[in-house]
Amino acid sequence: MKKFPFLALALLAATLALPAHAQDAKKDAPPKPADPPSKVVIDSWNDIGRKLIAMAEDFPEDKYDFKPTPAQRTFAEQLLHAGGANYYFINPLMGQKPPAEEDMKRDKYKTKADIVAMVKKSFADGAAALKAKGDKGLNDTIVDPFANQQARVIDYAYGFIEHCGEHYGQLVVYYRLAGLVPPESRPKK
Repeated sequence: MKKFPFLALALLAATLALPAHAQDAKKDAPPKPADPPSKVVIDSWNDIGRKLIAMAEDFPEDKYDFKPTPAQRTFAEQLLHAGGANYYFINPLMGQKPPAEEDMKRDKYKTKADIVAMVKKSFADGAAALKAKGDKGLNDTIVDPFANQQARVIDYAYGFIEHCGEHYGQLVVYYRLAGLVPPESRPKK
């Protein structure tokens, strides 16, 4: 019985020493190389898409027409705007004309499922277009239809990522005003 505390202490010390040794090995290893530029852009595109899609799927359908003030877009219209505006990036990137209208119409997307599907499709189409361009294509130029000016694909992509981030932030407020907690703000399981 006198050996048991000694064995338990030795086992504990060995257990604590293993993670420390693993951390030392990481410190001595050379850093991983940077990801290719196209991966970084696509990851950013997909990240904001993931957040907006999570909101679209999570927000109660009976609150989809909620808006904080009469002058603002509804929750559904915010999603339709963000998803629809993505095609001002995607279409020129694919050699197509931009859409005729900036905002998708709510009467065309009547249900939550319709809106979720449109938002998912817009981000999938954008990721596919960026992947098709690859690293070298990020420095290609396209015409920004709003400014009638050439823009590098990478710069234009980050502009649309930021645009969707702005709408994500607005939708966080919609969640809070509706008495709900946005998916990204919930404790991780």
